[in-house]
Amino acid sequence: MPDSTLQKVIGLIAQNNVVISSHGYEELAADDIFVQDVLQSVNLAVVVEDYPDFGKGPCVLVLQEDREKQPVHVVWGIAKGKEFPAVLITAYRPDPDKWTNNYSRRKQ
Repeated sequence: MPDSTLQKVIGLIAQNNVVISSHGYEELAADDIFVQDVLQSVNLAVVVEDYPDFGKGPCVLVLQEDREKQPVHVVWGIAKGKEFPAVLITAYRPDPDKWTNNYSRRKQ
């Protein structure tokens, strides 16, 4: 069975083979999320939605925590046709009105 997108991302981050998109930086700043928090907590990430066949390359929405144990959603990806780097596409604090109590499913 091939590695999941998240497993690949975790491996790339462990090798320091990661970039943060300009949109990712903007969203991190907008929600006061530290880059170091998402890099350090990726090993404990929980997959919310996996898109292995996304048109721009495999990506995955995961639930992580910041240094204060607050929930953070992060979208990680790998460009289509590439093996590296892991790309932080966006990160945000999930809206409790749009997500279930554990932030792992969208409300209907």
